[in-house]
Amino acid sequence: MSASGNGKRVLVVDDDQSMSQLLERGLARRGFVPTGTNSAAEALALVQKERFDIVVADLNMPGTNGLELCARIVENRADTPVVVITAFGSMDTAIAAIRAGAYDFITKPFELDALVLALDRALTHYSMREEVKLLRRAVGAAERFDELIGSSPEMQKVHALLEDVAQSEATVLLTGETGTGKEIAAKGLHRRGPRRDGPFIAVNCAALPEALLESELFGHVKGAFTDAKESRDGLFVRANHGTLFLDEIGDMPPSLQPKLLRVLQDRTVRPLGGTEEVPVDVRIIAATHRDLESAIEEKTFREDLYFRINVIHVALPPLRSRGGDVLLLAQSFLESLAGRSRKEIAGISATAAEKLLAYPWPGNIRELQNGIERAVAVARASELLPEDLPEKIRDYKRSHVLVVGDDPKELVTMDELERRYTLRVLELAGGNKTMAAQILGFDRKTLYRKLEKYGVK
Repeated sequence: MSASGNGKRVLVVDDDQSMSQLLERGLARRGFVPTGTNSAAEALALVQKERFDIVVADLNMPGTNGLELCARIVENRADTPVVVITAFGSMDTAIAAIRAGAYDFITKPFELDALVLALDRALTHYSMREEVKLLRRAVGAAERFDELIGSSPEMQKVHALLEDVAQSEATVLLTGETGTGKEIAAKGLHRRGPRRDGPFIAVNCAALPEALLESELFGHVKGAFTDAKESRDGLFVRANHGTLFLDEIGDMPPSLQPKLLRVLQDRTVRPLGGTEEVPVDVRIIAATHRDLESAIEEKTFREDLYFRINVIHVALPPLRSRGGDVLLLAQSFLESLAGRSRKEIAGISATAAEKLLAYPWPGNIRELQNGIERAVAVARASELLPEDLPEKIRDYKRSHVLVVGDDPKELVTMDELERRYTLRVLELAGGNKTMAAQILGFDRKTLYRKLEKYGVK
């Protein structure tokens, strides 16, 4: 038995009693809880007294017809979708039904599957519409760690861990895909920590050439190199009594890693060209999108440095695994950007919200913010519509890797099945081999061997 209806109450209105009973039986088999009536007047009375999730109404009935019934329900129960059915299908009647407030329009004869699909779509749409209505209130009430917003179970765990370690002096390693909010988390830890009155200084270890990064971190004395016309303090010294955020530490050149390790161990720094050690008192927060355990296996990251920075590990989840957080963040960005642009955009339409939830967000929060900024810039209505969203978001269609089919010629060997599944898991893990190996039940060395066999670097 299909559970498509999931216990949803549906009111069936049709003056043809046999048709009404047929629909009731069919919908009950599909998991709905149907109630039938043969007149629009009785249907209106029922809608006033009881709560129905959806109404199915015949168009042509004596007295009050389906269009009038639909209009009355929409007027009094705007949160109850109506699907109209008729034996006289035409464009004019379809337009009239939609104008009356019907969500969908189906012509007789029809398959029960077609009606169930229409009901499922309507229920999903109206559920989304109600969720969108609550978004503005939800943004204000959403759990957050400074600007790190989210109410999903994944983010609740992250918030709890960040709250626990904020008052600590311990080194924190933030991991997660690019754009998941690692710098926001780092700033929040600083603002809520015991060093909040000291400086917060950030450096991207992947953005600077090796020689420049060394000078930036440790400083230099006058004459240390050709352009060193005067001495300059490094970021460790400038961040004294505050926090130094080492972003993308997984991309730090191997030649600099021993020097960084020494600073972290001894809490002193020697500028380039200098002979004296300068004491430093900083809290270190490091971040990376790379899989450092795999980098250790590949000899591109020092294991002793990893243990030194990985005192407390906070893994920030990708946006695609955070469910409704997408809409919370989108509404938050919308309010900020619309205010800045002096546009009166109250919220997000249900259809646009569906598009936002369907998209996988490979660029995570940063991509979502850019998408909402684009949408606000081109929006002309009082809410964001699907056509305001970037093309790749509004036109996105979920794809699946074909594993088996009905045609025996499409069936694949177990080796090919394993290859496809392994690569799919690696893709969904954002390239993180440690996470992928855990999901697959392999150790990392086994995964490496398989990837080498598949020709994947």
